[in-house]
Amino acid sequence: MRVSVLTLGCRVNQSESDIIEGNLKRLGWSIVGLSELPDYCIVNTCTVTAKSDYQSRQLIRRAIRAGAKVIVTGCYSQLRYDEIRNISGIINIVDNSKKLSIIKMLSNNIESITFSHSSRSRPYLKIQDGCNFACTYCAVPMARGRSRSLEVSEVIKQAREIEAAGYNEIVLTGINLGSYGYDLKPKTKLSELLKSLLKTTKIQRIRLSSLGVKEVDYGLIELLQEGRICKHIHLPLQSGDDTVLKLMNRMYSSRDYLSTVKNILKKVPDIAIGTDVIVGFPGEGDREFKNTKKFLDSVPITYMHIFPFSPRPNTLASKMANQNTSVLKRERLNELKALNFRKKMAYMLSQINKTLDIIIEEQGRNNISIGTSSNYLKVKMTSKGYPERALVRVRISGIEENFLKGDSVENL
Repeated sequence: MRVSVLTLGCRVNQSESDIIEGNLKRLGWSIVGLSELPDYCIVNTCTVTAKSDYQSRQLIRRAIRAGAKVIVTGCYSQLRYDEIRNISGIINIVDNSKKLSIIKMLSNNIESITFSHSSRSRPYLKIQDGCNFACTYCAVPMARGRSRSLEVSEVIKQAREIEAAGYNEIVLTGINLGSYGYDLKPKTKLSELLKSLLKTTKIQRIRLSSLGVKEVDYGLIELLQEGRICKHIHLPLQSGDDTVLKLMNRMYSSRDYLSTVKNILKKVPDIAIGTDVIVGFPGEGDREFKNTKKFLDSVPITYMHIFPFSPRPNTLASKMANQNTSVLKRERLNELKALNFRKKMAYMLSQINKTLDIIIEEQGRNNISIGTSSNYLKVKMTSKGYPERALVRVRISGIEENFLKGDSVENL
């Protein structure tokens, strides 16, 4: 049997799809693209913006037109069940919390689930799901439920399985990663899990995905100095204006954010710090946007992911007064894109003549390999036959468009 797995959205979705795909492959299924006429198609949807809703619907319709029996799951289908149920050609809609049951649904003889398959050279390891916070713009807690953590022993088991499969990096991910462990008995936290992983595994690189400002404590900052922890952290800001942050119910101020960034840089001066920013939030006038732009210009971050505000049904922000126009959102987004380019380029220039460790991810043209550094930069290097997943030291010599470029020093 042939199956296609189509995924939209966050790293958690991608991690779940990898597990489904890997186990079906292990059980004899052929993993194919939609153009290869699969018998079944699994569509893992997203609802973080109106655009992702649209993309989810489009993928579902494409899968139906391809003649596949379609199984839909993910956050969009969780919140829009009736809407999707009315699309003819769908055989099943699977609850977010039961997503991995799709494996058994298609292969009744499954005895255990493996976690070592990934189409990426740097696989995601989902250790947490759900969110207990109530940001006024976000529908994800409605789709994912309250925070739930994977037991420490199970995280270690899965990390070892990934390591044994020949991977040199794992990316720890969750809907609200910094909440890891608070619901476990006994209670623990992310920094304690990292200590356990460093002690019980030999995997060369452990990367953290997105973390909240208030979730980065002293213990976590100390661990960022460890050689096997990637020199990269992603701290969503969303707005640099305190009035807008309150409207968003973000539970911190711009001063709190700056303090956290400075504390990290004191211990790890060369770390890459990324952030998320929403432009055009209800109530963000010219003054508030200027405050955000000024703050982002002054704070020592490396890159930004910038999004225009997208009202999500049944969220408080969708019902707020002073909604901004799409034209204004686009103008502000373009302003911040220019700032983002300058900041990222400055950080990339600072890496010239340094030696970075790179995970090889793809083979480009003209004998060029492409990979990702510990500090989350894309690097091109002349290939010497290194396979994907290999960990290679590269001396950086310059910049080529959005990439650093260099030559290998040695294979680690």
